[in-house]
Amino acid sequence: MQAQLPAYDRSRLTPGIVHIGLGNFHRAHMAVYLDDLFALGEGHDWAILGAGVRDGDARMRDALKAQDCLSTVIELDPNGKSARRVGSMIDFLPVEPDNASLIAAMTRPEIRIVSLTVTEGGYFIDPATGKFDPHAPEIAADAPNPHRTAFGAIIAALKARRAAGTPPFTVMSCDNLPGNGHVTQSAVVGLARINDPALADWIAATVAFPNGMVDRITPATGPRERDLAASFGLGQDPVPVTCEPFRQWVLEDHFPAGRPALQKVGVTFTSHVHAFEAMKIRILNGGHATIAYPGGLMDIEYVHEAMANPLIRGFLDKVETDEIIPYVAPVPDTDIADYYRLIVQRFSNPEVADTERRLCLDGSNRQPKFIIPSLRDALAKGGKIEGLALVSALWCRYCFGTTDSGTPIQPNDPNWDYLQAQSKAAKDAPVVWLQMKPIYGDLNRDPRFAAAFTKALNALWSNGTAKTLADYIAA
Repeated sequence: MQAQLPAYDRSRLTPGIVHIGLGNFHRAHMAVYLDDLFALGEGHDWAILGAGVRDGDARMRDALKAQDCLSTVIELDPNGKSARRVGSMIDFLPVEPDNASLIAAMTRPEIRIVSLTVTEGGYFIDPATGKFDPHAPEIAADAPNPHRTAFGAIIAALKARRAAGTPPFTVMSCDNLPGNGHVTQSAVVGLARINDPALADWIAATVAFPNGMVDRITPATGPRERDLAASFGLGQDPVPVTCEPFRQWVLEDHFPAGRPALQKVGVTFTSHVHAFEAMKIRILNGGHATIAYPGGLMDIEYVHEAMANPLIRGFLDKVETDEIIPYVAPVPDTDIADYYRLIVQRFSNPEVADTERRLCLDGSNRQPKFIIPSLRDALAKGGKIEGLALVSALWCRYCFGTTDSGTPIQPNDPNWDYLQAQSKAAKDAPVVWLQMKPIYGDLNRDPRFAAAFTKALNALWSNGTAKTLADYIAA
């Protein structure tokens, strides 16, 4: 098998985008769309300069610079794998504590977009309020002279462009967050406002932060993925990316400094991004959370194996049909039932080999975004909540730190120690878990939810995961 190489002359590319956060998702998503556009002979002044602000970014830089910033992307179609070398990134900026090279690059007039994939937890959101947290330690440390965080570096570059009379770039989040443009604007403006209100006002009035919905399942890289890259004749690539064939990108068309013609390669530009993102976050991400914790507790390693388990598949179908999909608003040109069938097909793809552990990661950031909104809607409308309450109980049981068989679960959340302590206390007093206000807010005072959660957690401890799922499905 041979990999497809870039179908254009990379030496003719010039940068128009700085992207912060060169993880697997970016390289399998945005970078691929640009690679497709460049192959059409268009947009060659929109190449990417990679950047990062964390230690792991320096390791990624070393790996990619050693292969001329080419990324290996392997699509895991059940009908046949294919590989390509994605060439849309032409350099990776030095990763420095003071972000000097990053700030200098973003100050350059030809940079018209700064994009980010810094994970759902990287926007310094206070879970209790859903708003930017100016007291977060990294923000507090950066506030006197913003430049150390990704948002501080953006502020420093925007300040320099304003002083030079250079129009501002557009800031485009590619992270999986509801209203990701609004969230990013809150982080940038909120950090700037701490010590320079006038600059904050200028950013709020002048800089564009388009909202977008992104989607592609992209597992973590390990030995299997490196062996796959080698099978395509690509040698010892230490950082190949594997992904499902499906991808989707929906964007607001709000780019005052210009943008690539991404509509020519499948990107949807619409004023209804919120509808697309709500559908995706609730059905896909909420579905991931629904199958993650029962699979983890039942010692199931891979997502497709969980989908092949009739109890987990039955649990997913019932929760989605009864408690998630009824509260998903209509989406332009989309049949919600067809969308869910596609999700089931994607989750069941054995070639992706996505892991249950990856889906279980970072529940303290993901549950409030992917599960709690559906739960709130169901409670407000008097709908069924037993399945979503069981999802919360499964997460609580998982954070206890052992599977049903007694196998230890390694820490899998930035707040693991706290979550484990809460889970242990909740074994005898389930409502203790619901008192985590950053996760549940005032839901701990809802008697229906408290009763359903208590019943579900007690059942998990008394009967185990399999029996609890079976009883829920049969009810």
